[in-house]
Amino acid sequence: MVELSASQDNEIGDGTTGVVVLAGAILEQAQNLLNKGIHPLKIADGFDTACDIAVKKLESIQEEINISKNNHEFLRKCAMTALGSKVVSKCQEHYADLAVKAVLAVADLERKDVNFDLIKIVAKNGGAIEDSEFIEGIVLDKDFSHPQMRKEITDAKVCILTCPFEPPKPKTKHGLEIKSVEDYNKLYKMEQQYFIDMVQKVKDSGANVVLCQWGFDDEANHLLMHNDLPAVRWVGGVEIELLAIATGARIIPRFEEITPEKLGKCGSIREMNFGTSNDKCLLVQDCEHSKAVTVLIRGGSRTICDEAKRCLFDAICVVRNMIKNNNVVGGGGATELACSIAVAAEADKIDGIE
Repeated sequence: MVELSASQDNEIGDGTTGVVVLAGAILEQAQNLLNKGIHPLKIADGFDTACDIAVKKLESIQEEINISKNNHEFLRKCAMTALGSKVVSKCQEHYADLAVKAVLAVADLERKDVNFDLIKIVAKNGGAIEDSEFIEGIVLDKDFSHPQMRKEITDAKVCILTCPFEPPKPKTKHGLEIKSVEDYNKLYKMEQQYFIDMVQKVKDSGANVVLCQWGFDDEANHLLMHNDLPAVRWVGGVEIELLAIATGARIIPRFEEITPEKLGKCGSIREMNFGTSNDKCLLVQDCEHSKAVTVLIRGGSRTICDEAKRCLFDAICVVRNMIKNNNVVGGGGATELACSIAVAAEADKIDGIE
């Protein structure tokens, strides 16, 4: 049952409860037939035959709908149907709009394809679930590494690094003796010069924003701030790849490889604050090479945020499925009844066990 529900979730994205209930009812009927001495293979064949009849009935009663960028009222109704039984049902219209906007922003209606990798759902505690919003761009759950760095950068040239902003550490065992103040000052100046050279390489490339997968040394952070280079540290691998695709940047593994050609471009990067807790996140907008979008989920607690996130994902899956296959059937149990009548009528034509 768990695997069945997981398979339904992976393939369709919604209807997991209905699948489990249906499977339970089928197994219950199968148990009654087994008690009567009918062979399991005969029971399985009977269920397969009934399934074929039900599918044919569905194909005969389905209706095709026209979907376009300008006319998405039907998609909205489908999303609202999916959200009707969820925790967020009190604001299902708002969440249906969010789902439709997110899918249509990244959908290719000609090929009937939706790239889910371009839709990011971010949950932030605080506010009400009605405060959830659709954002054209990428939201990073990070802030700039220094509080005095600029909070908004327009016409951003992004340098994406996967190397730490600190001096290299020898991979072999070594010892370093400092016997005098002069030795310490010499070591400090060498370290300072290393940081200055790193920051200068980034500045010379023309970058005005630095995104790093690893952390910064405090000295490097201080120098970045004084050189007017806003920076973000500890950016996750998934976010790094998404940003690289969206901005057209090349991921740079070493400082020696920084060149202007490897920088990414986007319209703006700005820091946003949320609520009285002053939670911060970064908004990357107007990316050159991508139409990536983000849905920002708000809620009174982490549990509500997580549940709202799951509900929205189900609605997005429903809208995605509608674009891939724009046929619909009636709701309110009418479809199930039609299939049941068709299967029962066919069963009446069969005498005994075939």
